Amino acid sequence: MEDTFLAMDHGTDHVAHVVEQWRTERPDLDVSPLLVIGRVHRVANALTPELVAVYARHGLGEGDFDVLATLRRQGEPYALTPGELGERTLVTSGAVSKRLDRLEVRGLVTRRPSDTDGRSRTVALTAEGRRVIDAAMGDHVANEARLLGALDVDERATLGTLLGRLASSLGV
Repeated sequence: MEDTFLAMDHGTDHVAHVVEQWRTERPDLDVSPLLVIGRVHRVANALTPELVAVYARHGLGEGDFDVLATLRRQGEPYALTPGELGERTLVTSGAVSKRLDRLEVRGLVTRRPSDTDGRSRTVALTAEGRRVIDAAMGDHVANEARLLGALDVDERATLGTLLGRLASSLGV
């Protein structure tokens, strides 16, 4: 299996070099998983600054973009509780609170008492918040298409499916 996996690999990147070194030093180990995990890790590290640069052009940090995008994709009235935002953005309540403080100061979100629970608050996009996230999202999608330019449509679909299966198996 390992030889088949490596034979299918046409890359001569850093990870392939590392795998070849380990195959020489530890031929008793199947180091083929390094080809996937190592590359996923390196690709993620390379993508982050490319994504963050687009958010920054709109005056947003990564967390700010995440909150605004999460609210926007909910549809009208573009509102969630802070707890729901935490669940959907996978961050702590403290992190949500800090993000909301920054966004509220900028006039991109508002916090108000809940219509259904007097003890709870609702966070909603403002008109300016919607304008900012709509512009940022358009640039973000164009940037992601550019970053995936080395893959054709079928390769993107296959990679998306495989990464989805892996993510599901890891519970993320």
